[in-house]
Amino acid sequence: MILLQLLLPLPPDSLQLPLLPVSLPLPLLLLLLLLLLLLLLLLLLLLLLLLMMLLLLLLLPQLLLLLLLPLVLQLLLLLQLLLLLLMLSLLLILLLLLLMLLLLLLLQLLLL
Repeated sequence: MILLQLLLPLPPDSLQLPLLPVSLPLPLLLLLLLLLLLLLLLLLLLLLLLLMMLLLLLLLPQLLLLLLLPLVLQLLLLLQLLLLLLMLSLLLILLLLLLMLLLLLLLQLLLL
């Protein structure tokens, strides 16, 4: 309705709606806050993914060095890489659980 009012010129004697609503209902505000939090978390996950890709690019010389070292050092470097990937995946799981907790809390607030 607001977009229609902006696009179509109305005669001055007609009743016009205000461009911005005076106040939004509380569930709508909470829903907007929830969407903002989801967007923020998606941006955070994208940043984490980019960080992991950068880390893999930084570890590429180490991976190339794996081919040249003796077997024990190869296994140690491989274990280090696997532990790093495990820690990053656990961090991602923790972030997702935190998001689910936030969603549950906001849903509980909406249902009150």
